[in-house]
Amino acid sequence: MAEKILMVDTPLLTDYFRKTDTPKSRLVLLSEQFEKLAISSVTEFEVYSGASSSQLNFWNELLDEFKVYPFDSKAAHMAVEIQQSLKQVRRTIEKADLFIASTAVANNLPLDTLNRKHFGNISQLLLLNS
Repeated sequence: MAEKILMVDTPLLTDYFRKTDTPKSRLVLLSEQFEKLAISSVTEFEVYSGASSSQLNFWNELLDEFKVYPFDSKAAHMAVEIQQSLKQVRRTIEKADLFIASTAVANNLPLDTLNRKHFGNISQLLLLNS
């Protein structure tokens, strides 16, 4: 049977980082529900580009626990398809969110996010019901 994997968006990681009571964080709850949590390489970029040097140890240890899916050719083609679909309904999203969503779709993974508004118009994307 296939491993039950969930891709998470960047705000779930930063929420975990900021929480003082991490066992109650959404990220911990999700880690109990899924066999593996994953991120897009775009999320990895966002996390590290926003981290200070004093935070790098924290992020290195945390992200070692995640499977990282690359924004590859398959995801790039999916991003074009998603962008065209969004244009048809006169919607746009930031490129990073588009690339994260397309990585999830290209790899047949559901996505969870704290910014449902950013991803809600992507018909190809399976958002986790929260």
